[in-house]
Order: sequence, then C-alpha cells, then structure tokens
Amino acid sequence: MENHFKIVIRDFKFYYGSVMALKSLNLSIRPNQIFAVLGPARSGKTTLLKSLNRLTDLIFGTNHKGQIFIDGQEIYGENVSLPELRRRVGMVFDLPTALPLSIFENVAYGPRLKGIRGKKRLEEIVTASLQAAVLWDEVKDRLPSSALRLSGGQQQRLCIARMLALEPEIIMLDEPCSGLDPISTASIEKSLMTLKEKYTILLVPHNIQQASRVADRVGFFLGGEMIEEGSAEDIFTRPKMKKTEDYISGRFG
Repeated sequence: MENHFKIVIRDFKFYYGSVMALKSLNLSIRPNQIFAVLGPARSGKTTLLKSLNRLTDLIFGTNHKGQIFIDGQEIYGENVSLPELRRRVGMVFDLPTALPLSIFENVAYGPRLKGIRGKKRLEEIVTASLQAAVLWDEVKDRLPSSALRLSGGQQQRLCIARMLALEPEIIMLDEPCSGLDPISTASIEKSLMTLKEKYTILLVPHNIQQASRVADRVGFFLGGEMIEEGSAEDIFTRPKMKKTEDYISGRFG
C-alpha cells in the first residue's frame, strides 16, 4: 500500500439496487490536502463521500465492489468498527444542523458521549474546536446561549467544530456553503485553509469558483465516472479532457 497516501480507492463500484452510481473508481488522496469533487447533479459526488465512512450502509439495497483503504486499512473489512470509522472520517452536510442546546454543549456533545466528563477537559476541547473552525472570536462571550440563535454561516462552522471535537483525521464537506452569503462563505473557506494543516479534506464545493479558490487537487465526476483528476491549477487552466473543459467553462452542469 502506498504509505504516502491517506486514502486509496481501487476499482470501486457502488450500486443503488441495479443502478451503478460509481464506476470503477481509482483514486489516491494525500494527507493535508483539500481534494475537491466536482460534477453536475447525480454524478456520484455524495455517494463517494458517504462510501468513505460507510454512511451508505444505512441505505437499503446498496452494494459495492472494489476496495477503499484509509492509512492502509480496508474500510469494508470484517473487523472495522463503524463508530470508530465515522469518528475518523467526519462529515458535514449542506444544511447546518445545530442541536437545540447551548453553543458550548453543541461542541461538547460528542466528547460527553465518549465518556469525557471533566469540566476543564471539555472546556479545552470546545475552545480548540471552535478556534479551528474559525468561530471562537465570534462566540467566546456567549457560549451558554442557544446555538439556534447563530447565523447560518456560524451554525455551519459550529457543525464543523462539533465534528472536530471528535478528533477526526478526514473531514468531508458536502456543499457546506450552499445556503450561505458571500461573507459567511469566505469565513468557511478561511477555516478550510487552516484546517488542512492538520486534516485531510474532501470538499464538494458550492460552485466551481469555490474549488478554484481552496482546492489543492480536483476530481471531475460525470455519470458516476471520474473523468479527470489533477492539480487544481491543471484542471482549471489546462484540462486534458474536453468534458472537463466544457464543465469548467460552464457549457453544461
């Protein structure tokens, strides 16, 4: 196994019933990078993300062929702990889902479930997670107040902080800025640039421009197939495939 890659996907096919959603995917992702997954609707982007922490297991009638390795371990192996896998590979969806609790308790929720009870330790985790999500300065004086009173952009960063409190290794974000204004979007993008120093990030971007701003590498998906993969610079300035060029230039999608 290539030990310099965080994620290695080999000949991976995924099916919803008889419908193939991912077609013979081969992909390797290095640690501490932002890998953007581009493509129109129904191209397999979300299926790829959910396959990496096996959220797809929760969908009736699905099956797969091929292998996915994280740090050399096959995640569909017999001895894999799903709770541990989903802790290591965290996911934030497009709509923020703040819990009806205080800001502090939203972030402390996961660590409490893991059995962490010490007040000082919880405070350390909450502070570090909010700082990493670039939210601390905005909420540090109102941690006991309801998280539901935060703006949409703040709630999305709170969801990222809540995930970080579980100490993941890989962060997956499925259109995290889809409902946000440009200022909130810029805050999320700023946090991503900070987070990649410590985490490997897979991002389904809100739009092509977002990918061009933050991604290190890009994979372009169409109809369940990865058409092209490369550095963000190459994909956006000199794509090899005409389908990629057409999508990047806005001719379809």
